[in-house]
Amino acid sequence: MKTVIKPFRIDVPQADLDDLTDRLSRTRWPNEVADAGWDYGFPLARLKELAEYWRTTYDWRTHEAELNELPHFTTEIDGQNIHFVHVRSAKPDALALILSHGWPGSFLEFLDVIEPLSRDFHLVIPSIPGYGFSGPTHQRGWDVVHVARAWAELMRRLGYERYGAQGGDFGAGISMALGAVAPEQVVGVHVNYLPTRPDPDAGVELSESDEARLDKVRQLMAHRPPYQALQATTPQTIGYALTDSPVGQLAWIAERFAQWTDPRSTISDERMLTDISLYWLTATAASSARIHRDAPRRTEPCPVPMGVAVFAHDITQSVRPLAERLYDIRHWSEFERGGHFAAMEVPELLAEDVRDFFLTRLKHDRQAAGAEVDGHPVEG
Repeated sequence: MKTVIKPFRIDVPQADLDDLTDRLSRTRWPNEVADAGWDYGFPLARLKELAEYWRTTYDWRTHEAELNELPHFTTEIDGQNIHFVHVRSAKPDALALILSHGWPGSFLEFLDVIEPLSRDFHLVIPSIPGYGFSGPTHQRGWDVVHVARAWAELMRRLGYERYGAQGGDFGAGISMALGAVAPEQVVGVHVNYLPTRPDPDAGVELSESDEARLDKVRQLMAHRPPYQALQATTPQTIGYALTDSPVGQLAWIAERFAQWTDPRSTISDERMLTDISLYWLTATAASSARIHRDAPRRTEPCPVPMGVAVFAHDITQSVRPLAERLYDIRHWSEFERGGHFAAMEVPELLAEDVRDFFLTRLKHDRQAAGAEVDGHPVEG
């Protein structure tokens, strides 16, 4: 059976945009107690401000036109539509990288790293099944391992025999799972999110800062975030509210941006609203949440070399001595700026770190194969 990869162009029906505007104009707002701040959830005044901007000022068509300047494609894998952006480097023999987003992100997270990374790498940027233009999933089990197998098939179809994987949030889990399911093809995995759990039997010496990081993890484990509890247990139930109410979808995702980013973050309301619009216009609130429900309790360990970038304002920060017990870590960077959405917040820092890790992996690969490095033959 011939596999088909088709060019794709974004063209949201005007009726869907008109419907969004109409729904926003008819929002039924709850009340709020005096001086609530963030104590009860997303502040009412800020949400009204965002909703009004979305209704009256934000222009999807402007962003749609900009996005259509990128080369978009779709293909079908395991009965599921897969959308992806494929940007080829000017260097024909460049290493390919597959970049994976998480929740509540999308392929849009990587817009600002495409130009710097494509100088040295071919880039494949897919939408996870259930997200955005990949559309809703229709079967159980699209967990990080299933997605990783789909990514391996996608890279095979594109003709890439060796490639690297990068991601944050669920994209980190997908990238590590890809290293496990296709270790002969994946030269390395770079992640900007790597939770490390407390392990009293680890037998490693930890610094005060390491212990402080683990205390933060313990707090999260003791007080599971409400969004995570709902999406991991009843994603369909919360999906009804988010799919029917644009303000509900707005609050659900905008809260994550507010709480998971560096306070100095430069992510604009425009960029955030484009991401939220993508969820709304593709009606993927419920299907995108299912990855929390379907996430496997255990996955195969990642056997390939890894690079880790730790950002100071992420949800948690990795503890290196614990991470090194579990993974073959060859590269570790710590940054004082940036949060959970590093590719959007500090694209220059993330792109340079990704570049350094994978160019080093590529050089190592070529040396091992006895190829030429910088024009000089080397021994294998």
